[in-house]
Amino acid sequence: MSFEMIFVLVMIILMMAGLAFEVARPDMIVFGTVTIFLLFGILTPEEALRGFSNEGMLTVALLFIIAGVIQKSGVVESAIRKILGSGKSEKMSLFKILVPVSGLSGFLNNTPIVVAFTPLLRKWCVDNGLSPSKFLIPLSYVTVLGGTITLIGTSTNLVVHGLMLDYGMKGFSMFELAVVGIPITIIGILYLLTIGHKVLPNHKVSPTEKLKEQTRDYMCEFVVGSDYPFINKSVGEAGLRHLEGLFLVAIIRDDMKFSPVKSTTKIEAGDRLIFAGLLSTIAELQQRKGLAIETGTDLTLETLKNGNSQLVEVVVSDQSPLVYKKIRDTQFRGRYDAAIIAVHRNHERVKSKIGEIVLKPGDTLLLLTGSDFLERDHYNDFYVVTPLETPKTVEDNTKGALIALITMLVMIIFVTFNVLSMFKAMALATIILLLLRIVSPEEAKQSIQFNVLLLIASSFGIGAALLNTGTAAWIANGLVSFTEPLGLFFVLLIIYLITNIFTEIMSNTATAVMMFPIGVEMANQLSINPMSVIVLVTIAASAAFATPIGYQTNLIVYGPGGYHFKDYMKVGIPLNLLCMVVAVSIVYMVWL
Repeated sequence: MSFEMIFVLVMIILMMAGLAFEVARPDMIVFGTVTIFLLFGILTPEEALRGFSNEGMLTVALLFIIAGVIQKSGVVESAIRKILGSGKSEKMSLFKILVPVSGLSGFLNNTPIVVAFTPLLRKWCVDNGLSPSKFLIPLSYVTVLGGTITLIGTSTNLVVHGLMLDYGMKGFSMFELAVVGIPITIIGILYLLTIGHKVLPNHKVSPTEKLKEQTRDYMCEFVVGSDYPFINKSVGEAGLRHLEGLFLVAIIRDDMKFSPVKSTTKIEAGDRLIFAGLLSTIAELQQRKGLAIETGTDLTLETLKNGNSQLVEVVVSDQSPLVYKKIRDTQFRGRYDAAIIAVHRNHERVKSKIGEIVLKPGDTLLLLTGSDFLERDHYNDFYVVTPLETPKTVEDNTKGALIALITMLVMIIFVTFNVLSMFKAMALATIILLLLRIVSPEEAKQSIQFNVLLLIASSFGIGAALLNTGTAAWIANGLVSFTEPLGLFFVLLIIYLITNIFTEIMSNTATAVMMFPIGVEMANQLSINPMSVIVLVTIAASAAFATPIGYQTNLIVYGPGGYHFKDYMKVGIPLNLLCMVVAVSIVYMVWL
């Protein structure tokens, strides 16, 4: 074993630890690892940058644009509302949502599907007296399962497809993965309707909904007297923007409400200043001249809303530039026209000074938003998981969505019958949408999740380092020596299991790229069809159900569903095992 191999193994173990313990954004961790390999001569600049020109990665970027057009139109949500109906039977309603969503996720990115359906399902459950926690984990799981049916169902499929092309292989056809994807999706739906449904918790109200009901416990009101030294001065000048543990949520003046409060808002005598946060820190305000605390206030967050503001719940994305930063350092109010009322993490409100809280992926934020919130670019920063009262001035884009759907359908037909490659088809579809002005260049830019693309592109460098140094061959040889005496079925089972465990603690695309060269080396050493191992790695890298961090959609529903970490393990581990047995059995029969 050479020094280079040891170095690569140590760096990959450190990378995996960094991803598992969330020490930084995943794209930064993987990109940083590739940079180290470049600096130490493990990779050439061409090898380190190869992922940035990979066909699979670029196809993912184009699909973000097409999916963005469809998502913003609301067409899919309208169709699902009609399908759900009155919700007389919980299991029948669950069936009616899981089947169409699984089919839809085979052709659209599953993240925007879950983002769009989470607020819709939550509201529908509340209106019909049902538990959202019985629906949201199944929603996430079924989009993951449906994504395994087609080449474009998930970024993992496209990334592996791109790797195959780099290796001189043919690549996946449009529905090649459906041989495995359809059976595991059907079995997954049956499981979620029976055993999974019984195991899921029954939370009628999410933690943030409870928080809204209990707002008096952490809200206080001060009245501005005529002797206040900052009358007719701005909130910023009065020093009310960066208090110890409290922040100014709203100002009430006669019949007017100012919320969220801007730093330039002037203070007048008689104003009622509403603060939220840690009430143990109000001593500083009580000592200020001209501010009198009002005891027994009957205000709640709901009463603070005005015609332009809304109470909104959002989930912080694992790709967000906000993560691992203190709230006070994010310029949140100015950036999004919204004030953070509370932060929820792991089923509990974070009891700390709002400004001092370091945001993490999956954190649920309760916001009081201003009139410009909808117009601000937050698509990749966090996911809105409450229904928004969209202004009437927002243009209906149903026609554009239908054109996008038809265009995408035609392109899929072209790919299926080998008229165009997947990349060429999606590039043509994007050009058509831009020329027809269905999407503007600025909207296209906003739809692209550049952090995801950086993660995918950087992952290719990890794979190249494993291959170039002989580390992949060394690992493959060790696995073959251990598993070969037990038979090929057991070999395939171990490949799936290792990939699945890795993807539960790190990015699915990074796992796929890392396991790809190892799997191909194992196939070569065993003299079996490499496609058998490649299909298993592709499926196993996506089918992550045992943790909320295993897949991005699991993280989105974590807070809104009021779930605990153990809920994912109880429901997800049996589903992981089911998918593993079915996938390995099919691959063993079809590709060996």
